[in-house]
Amino acid sequence: MKLVSFLFLLLCYSFAFSQGSTVGIFQNQADVGKPKISGSSQYDAATQTYTMTGGGENIWFNRDEFHYLFKKINGDFLLTANFEFVGDEGNGHRKIGWMIRESVDEGATHITSASHGDGLMALQWREMRGAYMRDPEDEIFYAKKGGQILQMERQGKTVTMRIANAGEPLQDVGSHEMKNLRDSVLVGLYICSHDPNKPETAKIWNVRIDKPVGMAYHPNPIIQRSIKPLQGVVGCRLETMNVFDGKRKVIRESAGKFEAPNWMPDGKKLLYNEAGSLYTIPIEGGTAEKLNTGKVNRNNNDHGISFDGKMLAISSSKEGSGSAVYVVPLQGGEPKLVTEATPSYWHGWAPGAKEVVVVGQRNGSNIYNLYKVNVNTGKEVALTNNTKGHVDGCEYSPDGKYVYYNANPTGTMQVWRMKPDGTGKEQLTFDEYHSWFPHISPDGKWIAFISFPTDIEPSSHPSYKKVMLRLMPAAGGAPTVIAYLYGGQGTINVNSWSPDSKSIAFVSNSEKSD
Repeated sequence: MKLVSFLFLLLCYSFAFSQGSTVGIFQNQADVGKPKISGSSQYDAATQTYTMTGGGENIWFNRDEFHYLFKKINGDFLLTANFEFVGDEGNGHRKIGWMIRESVDEGATHITSASHGDGLMALQWREMRGAYMRDPEDEIFYAKKGGQILQMERQGKTVTMRIANAGEPLQDVGSHEMKNLRDSVLVGLYICSHDPNKPETAKIWNVRIDKPVGMAYHPNPIIQRSIKPLQGVVGCRLETMNVFDGKRKVIRESAGKFEAPNWMPDGKKLLYNEAGSLYTIPIEGGTAEKLNTGKVNRNNNDHGISFDGKMLAISSSKEGSGSAVYVVPLQGGEPKLVTEATPSYWHGWAPGAKEVVVVGQRNGSNIYNLYKVNVNTGKEVALTNNTKGHVDGCEYSPDGKYVYYNANPTGTMQVWRMKPDGTGKEQLTFDEYHSWFPHISPDGKWIAFISFPTDIEPSSHPSYKKVMLRLMPAAGGAPTVIAYLYGGQGTINVNSWSPDSKSIAFVSNSEKSD
């Protein structure tokens, strides 16, 4: 009798995972709670988009019915994706989102971000197996058109939900301490039609599961700001993104560290730095090839290509001193030293390729300033004369009329521009975020830049933070968010626009996906 019972349980377990198979980055899919209509999940590798279809009566009370696409994860994590139902018709309580769950049992402990068909958003949870569901009873509604970006973050036992409409910063919806949540949990996407007789379908894209660098956690944000990472490096993803529709594609992942892509002039490859060398890789991904930079082999993340596509500027540490700037033909060769003074970090070419703009410290000062340097003679002219604060990220506009940069004379780091002789300094962004590295599109119409959270030191641009990539018209206007990611230093230090001014490339950080 015991053998029969065991075989019956084994059969039920096998049935629950009968649809289980790897789909994209997820290990399994399953119908939870035996919904009348079976669900399914597909992954389009070309667009890196998930399509989920599912039924189910509800995710509520003490049992659930829905379709689940998931993987098992330990420890802390950050989940981010774009969600949108296919079609406007359907039950107003149909829902999609992220779910953190202890098992596929219909009454399992879980905490869930819920985006409903009528626009209602809520963080909902079941504290223990078989208990009734809870939520804070807040009725938060967001616009439905175009879908929403949902994010869930786990820090220890605390789980936080955030949401944004396209182009907006993420906003907190709620946070809850799940005291009984295990370290190892199931994490994934779900869909519930809220109608047992009718399936619903949703598209989910820009799906990212980020495992952050280890950090000690303290509830006091002032103390938290001073806590250093517990481990040195997490992995990297090389991504491309259409800035106008926000669709992202991962083309390379590594457990090690690489940084700062440039888009090559032919539009077919990217250039990035890793372990002191420079590499090119096709924009579809594939085999990376090392670029010859001769004896200059301590290259950092400040490098870029002249407007005419013929020359490459690189920043590399000289033996026994700080970073210096060199130039070399784009096809490779032995670089020529441009800056005798160190430290110097390249950030922009002037049209005509006769000058570069660099960030450097001079005359024993620990303050960074911006300099225009003649490539042939090494003669430099100071464009800023700061005695406090920080300037960085200097870059010419394609027409040569302006040098864009970031500076914090007002306290927060903002995007600025000036004329090429250093006059006419003009602030362009005015908000609470710390914005760095303005990059101008080849057609001169757009500025892409990275924005750090409000709780960092304004003069720093650290690694391993929840950051935004934002876009604004070069002619002026409010910035919009085009990507939410875990990154920072090395993400977009240099200009990475595609030649057609439609896409950018960048690096995000996470432990490498299984």
